[in-house]
Amino acid sequence: MVKLKIKTGDTVRIIAGDHKGTEGKVLKVDKEKNKAIVEGANMVSKHEKPSASNPQGGIVKKEAPIHISNLSLLTGKGETTRVGYEIQDGKKVRVAKKSKEVI
Repeated sequence: MVKLKIKTGDTVRIIAGDHKGTEGKVLKVDKEKNKAIVEGANMVSKHEKPSASNPQGGIVKKEAPIHISNLSLLTGKGETTRVGYEIQDGKKVRVAKKSKEVI
């Protein structure tokens, strides 16, 4: 299993596919499938059966997972960057390759 450089809560931009250019927050990361769910991106229509929590049922818009390779992390200035690692004060931290700032 590959170490993923994108974590839950990161702000990312989609760099490939139908939703290219869309930005959003990562809601969930699936390490086994190398996919992430981005808030407001890659929306699909899902048919839901009526249940106790949703008595009406019907068609629901929902985010679908996107492959990690199609996502790029955003820095504080809003530019895309790759992720590196450094040891600072005895701790391993994620660092933006472009600006060298700690993420």
